[in-house]
Amino acid sequence: MYQRILVPVDGSATSNCGLEEAIRIAKLTHGQLRLFHVIDDLSFALALGSDSGLSNDLLRSLRGEATRILDAAQATARAAGIEADTRLCDAFPGPVQDKVASEARNWGAELIVLGTHGRRGAKRLMLGSGAERILRVAPVPVLLVRAPDEEDAAAELLRASASALAAAGE
Repeated sequence: MYQRILVPVDGSATSNCGLEEAIRIAKLTHGQLRLFHVIDDLSFALALGSDSGLSNDLLRSLRGEATRILDAAQATARAAGIEADTRLCDAFPGPVQDKVASEARNWGAELIVLGTHGRRGAKRLMLGSGAERILRVAPVPVLLVRAPDEEDAAAELLRASASALAAAGE
């Protein structure tokens, strides 16, 4: 079960939550991971702005950053004893969700695991949900791993600090 797990990564804390869960699943199933990063056309266009003369340098820079993200994710998986390969997609144009779905089909993924902010209400309407878009087009099951809210993370940090102070005072 779930021998081939596709993990879209972007280097964010939210993405890393998805990676950590994928590693846990791969340990249980003796599966392998494919770490996948997309340089999408919108990001490229926004980073490029109006100066098209820099497009080759910009794309080289974006590819370098993407490689760094993939290498870091691969190192995390390997440190946990999980086999992971990487794939960078910078084929323009097309939405990220279509690239993820295509990679899942072409690689023969059995599961996609990715982090999500878990936005609701107005934030979701304003910012959209990349995870939801992937969920809608995915050819295989998708596991969404909700990253802690900033408020949840801050509250946890305060609890941990209070516990450490209490322990130090004893």
